[in-house]
Amino acid sequence: MFTVLDKIFLTLAGVEFIIGMLGNVFMGLVTFSEWVKNQKISLADFILTCLAISRITQLLVLLFESFMLGQPSCFYATYKLAKPITLLWRMTNHLTTWFATCLSIFYLLKIAHFSHSLFLWLKWRMNRVVLVIFVFSLLFLIFDFLLLETFNDLFFNICKIDQSNLTLYLDERKILYVKTQILLSLTYFIPIALSLISLLLLFLSLGRHSRNLKLNSMGSRDSSTEAHKRAMKMVMSFLFLFVVHCFFTQLTHWIIMFCNSKFTKFVLLALYVFPSGHAFILILGNNKLRQTALKSTALLLSEILLISRK
Repeated sequence: MFTVLDKIFLTLAGVEFIIGMLGNVFMGLVTFSEWVKNQKISLADFILTCLAISRITQLLVLLFESFMLGQPSCFYATYKLAKPITLLWRMTNHLTTWFATCLSIFYLLKIAHFSHSLFLWLKWRMNRVVLVIFVFSLLFLIFDFLLLETFNDLFFNICKIDQSNLTLYLDERKILYVKTQILLSLTYFIPIALSLISLLLLFLSLGRHSRNLKLNSMGSRDSSTEAHKRAMKMVMSFLFLFVVHCFFTQLTHWIIMFCNSKFTKFVLLALYVFPSGHAFILILGNNKLRQTALKSTALLLSEILLISRK
């Protein structure tokens, strides 16, 4: 029997899920339709398509996890459910994070201007650079899976030990769990560092470009300046949402493990913000996606008005 808090939690989770799906499905459909229409796809659209697909999967995993936590009984604590859900969550979280990181690196290589030979070498091989970075990230995914095997065994043992009331052994298991979670959280630092470097270099490139404009008396605004600012906003929004996402991911793990109560499940709702909110930021920051969204919204409103008049 669902309690009032369970119903509120599941309702909020469903609303956040629908909002996130709308943004990511729209982004995926637009970029994929352009791919089919033109029989080719740009690197940016390819990254956006992969990002949309991975986030749709992530939202589905989150919805299922929310449903499990919303159950009156502790279904989620069973090993058969905890293991696949944890693996799926970690895989989708890894893919969405690194696709967004690759997008930040793409903005840097596409927009920034530096005369250094290494940067020019990377810029000319932009497609290969992004591909190599993503393939390199899969090594961390393998590392995650190896650690998660340990985590799942610990989680299952803790649930059994709790039932046996063996406090000392439970404390030892939880210490090992904390160490495992710390190691898993270290993998977040690399995408954060790469995105910070991309943001810093974009800022330096914008500063140099602005000085060149002033020296040539060309004003302070042009297409390159706007591209720099738009790219910096995209990278900064990703960094902010990702840091918030990492914080609440870790907080959810700690709370569920150490002080699980009827209110802790509401912390999980914050995990919907990153895959849902970032999709709409990307739509607003991309001219093609934004114009398509405006046209679709106008068409939908006109259809609603026509239906209401009949």
